[in-house]
Amino acid sequence: SPPVVYAPCCSRKLPRLIRHKAAYMQVEVSPGGREDDPNVDADVSHSDVCTKYREAAKIVNLALQGILLKAQAGASIVELCKFGDGIIAQKCATIFQKKVKGKYIEKGVAFPTCVSVNECVCHNCPLESDQDQPLLKDGDVVKVDVGCYIDGYISVAAHTIVVGSKATPECPITGQKADVLMAAHVASEVAVKLLRPGNTNSQVTQALAKVADAYGVNVVTGVLSHKLKRFVIDGNKVILMHEDVDQKVETQTFELNEVYSVDIVMSSGDGKLREAQSRTTVFKRAVDKNYRLKMRASRYLFNEVNAKFPALPFSLRAFDDERQARMGVVECLKHDLLHAYPVLYARPGDCVVQFKFTVLILPSGPTRITGLSSFDANTVRSEKEIDTELSAIMAVASKKKKKKPRKKTRVSTTGT
Repeated sequence: SPPVVYAPCCSRKLPRLIRHKAAYMQVEVSPGGREDDPNVDADVSHSDVCTKYREAAKIVNLALQGILLKAQAGASIVELCKFGDGIIAQKCATIFQKKVKGKYIEKGVAFPTCVSVNECVCHNCPLESDQDQPLLKDGDVVKVDVGCYIDGYISVAAHTIVVGSKATPECPITGQKADVLMAAHVASEVAVKLLRPGNTNSQVTQALAKVADAYGVNVVTGVLSHKLKRFVIDGNKVILMHEDVDQKVETQTFELNEVYSVDIVMSSGDGKLREAQSRTTVFKRAVDKNYRLKMRASRYLFNEVNAKFPALPFSLRAFDDERQARMGVVECLKHDLLHAYPVLYARPGDCVVQFKFTVLILPSGPTRITGLSSFDANTVRSEKEIDTELSAIMAVASKKKKKKPRKKTRVSTTGT
């Protein structure tokens, strides 16, 4: 049987089998008749589509900034997750309020807010009933992951901070944390530069491996970055962040007007992911599966999912009756009606850093529309450096410079 690969953080974030393209093909049209919508295949060459991606990105960045400001010593992870989802819902309610062809534009949370601390890598989205979640403390490495969609067009982002850090250029972060932070930062910059028409996903994978080697860290295994489409958060075109003998994907070429969520996750440890006893709370509807459920709680959950979350991931916290949802999810999973996004961990003591952002491949060049630019490389001091090849990639301008129009020379009409 093919090897199991975990795809955390920006994709379906569950064990998946990778051997060839057919092994990870996803249904790329959501239920509810959207396949008949003329906008399904619209890309960012259409100004209205580009606007929706950018508006969703603004909300994502706002939510991310708000959560990071609240991520201080003593903060509750549950409250931070609720706060992030609340900002997205609140801001979405204020835009695109008019009906289009008799229907309101769908908008909201594209991926529930997750707050993962230290060796916890992703999908930590606890419920009110989870009493074992510790409060944040100074020195914790916190990864925040959020997503928003408008009319099905998705923008996602993640950022990492060190709680209580007072780092300055005079007193920077050093040591292992500095190596992992710098590796993730440089890898993010390199990935954006390589997202150009004609380049391939293999080029990105190879470049990230070189960055990790330069800083003496590891790219977390099984992480997939996906092409985004309308109502599809995990498209078929992917970038495998770490390739080895057991984990490979087909080489594919980037094209103009595509949109990607790029997920960079670096670890000071071996980079391998493990499941723990933490309760899984994030799920996604398997749109190609149906089953007549027996339990009342299961039918309640499944009906709510079909009505509110037919295509995108959700948290059990989003339901009015959390107890019913927790009971009903068991039968739904048993009959493959839902995909689970388990909470994944590195080894205890490993430092894990994540930066995720959404990139539009435009004629002017790759354009990053989400993710915070608050990373100050001057406050992080690593003793390690990248080679000349990676430095050359970093030096490439992300966008083409617009040519200034020539000034017309006046032709004299008078004789000499």
